[in-house]
Amino acid sequence: MRTRRVTVRRTPGERDGPGGSAPGRRPEALVLLCSVGAALAAVVQPLVLGRTLDLLLRDGDAGRWLPLSAGLLLGELLLDSATALFTGRCNATWTQSVRSRALHGLLRAVPEHARPHPPGDVGTRLTLNAADAGGAPAARAALAASLITPLGALAALALVDLWVALCVLTGLPALALVLRSFARDTGATVAAYQRTQSLIASRLLETLEGTATIGAAGTADRERARVLAPLTELAAQGRHMWALHGRALGRSAVLVPALTLTATAVGGLRLAAGELSVGDLLAVGRYAQLTAGVGGAATLLGAIVRARQARQRTLELERMPAQAYGTRSLPPDGPGELELRGVRVVRDGRRVLRVDRLRVPGGSTVAVVGRGGSGKSVLAAVAGRLIDPDEGHVLLDGVWLDRLTRESLRGEVTYAFERPVLGEGTVAEAVATGARRPTGEQVRRAARAAGADGFVRRLPLGYDTPLPQAPLSGGEHQRLGLARAFAHAGRLLVMDDATSSLDTATEHEVNLALRHSVRPGTRLVVAHRPSVADRADLVVWLEQGSVRAVGTHRDLWHTADYRAVFGAGADAGAGGTGAGAPGVSAAPRPEPEEVRP
Repeated sequence: MRTRRVTVRRTPGERDGPGGSAPGRRPEALVLLCSVGAALAAVVQPLVLGRTLDLLLRDGDAGRWLPLSAGLLLGELLLDSATALFTGRCNATWTQSVRSRALHGLLRAVPEHARPHPPGDVGTRLTLNAADAGGAPAARAALAASLITPLGALAALALVDLWVALCVLTGLPALALVLRSFARDTGATVAAYQRTQSLIASRLLETLEGTATIGAAGTADRERARVLAPLTELAAQGRHMWALHGRALGRSAVLVPALTLTATAVGGLRLAAGELSVGDLLAVGRYAQLTAGVGGAATLLGAIVRARQARQRTLELERMPAQAYGTRSLPPDGPGELELRGVRVVRDGRRVLRVDRLRVPGGSTVAVVGRGGSGKSVLAAVAGRLIDPDEGHVLLDGVWLDRLTRESLRGEVTYAFERPVLGEGTVAEAVATGARRPTGEQVRRAARAAGADGFVRRLPLGYDTPLPQAPLSGGEHQRLGLARAFAHAGRLLVMDDATSSLDTATEHEVNLALRHSVRPGTRLVVAHRPSVADRADLVVWLEQGSVRAVGTHRDLWHTADYRAVFGAGADAGAGGTGAGAPGVSAAPRPEPEEVRP
């Protein structure tokens, strides 16, 4: 059994994480600084206003205290405005960082580890969850500042009158219990709510991708019901979250006025006894409100809890094990000999591929055939190290694939898929994207080889046409994917059903160009048509994840089970291959150098 290597990523608190640098603490520090400044101004205000009122009532002249009161009011207003500004910037900066780090982790992950996350779930994690997680730093800063206000107010209240301060202090434990209960109960509900959101998004995306099928089958009502089925659960979870939030605010709304009234009553008694002035009473009432305002932290605490749950979801993408690479390079001018030794691939406890020994001579074309689910795409993925086998090794020109550097592997192993992803650039950029940067002439030559040059030249701007403005059919889209593979072809080219959308004539032209106009090398082709298998030098026939036979298409065609792979009848093999196999040539073929199952 092989031991898989994975890269170790830094934790999200580190400055240099995957996908670029983290924003650091500066945005959060600016929010904290302005929030603390506003909190301190709010704490000092009642004391200064009380002193100003006493001076005005006694002497009619407050002196420098009146401008100081106005300055504090204006300063608090400006600091609150700056807090709002820096909070928006902090949220945007951290959301961008969380989103890019999660996306970077997803794109660099071993494909099999990303497969359990459907596109809708990934989209939810990268949008809603990333935005919630990005709000955590500013919310933490605001929460810290919000605690300064009641603590500072309590200390100032003790300076004004100790008895009133003790009276207010007796009610603070009850407020603390309210916040603790809210934080504990909210976490699980928020996590469930976010999971249900992802489920709805995944189902909706599946439906959008299959609109044509749904319309043809007349199952729109059933699909609508399937997509919207989790809404009942989502609504219940949302009501529960709001109930928890409302309960916390409701309890705070009872405790805060009670504390304020009690403090005001005690202050009034102290005023009547001559222990407090009118200005002191004003300060006492205000400080009691600020001290009891700790209950208002429930909103910020809820945002932090929601952000923490969202961050866990984005971290699942960010911390996916990345594909590890070695330090070796391929020998120069190698022919592209591919070898699989003792390869085993297991999924969910079931073996989906077993290849004891298979050696493909360099420069040959090998077709991989088999019924659906026989392991054809798994073999194609293992051959170019899109996935690593659970056991065994894959060698290219005598070097284990997992010991190659990323540059050596991706520069010499190229893939073409049934549904290529071309991006949003121009047609030329889509073809040129890859491990190497081909010239304009190489891009056009690859397009001609893939049968794409004709329709590309008819586009409004030719090769400079942006893809979103290029009305491409399925076959044209596939031909551009082939052109990209041809432009970057190395010593091994893997084509996983990459010609399925092409008509027979175009497919024949592409195969001719592949032999004569594309860099020579080994071709591994997942085939569903007998014509493709016939043009290959050799055929690897898979059945239930194992290699049943290896040989030429002409020889294998005599086997009824092999003909059944292509839907041919039992009578197609008795008289040879010419009548029973569409597109099969009766010309003799050279024996392979060595290919053993």
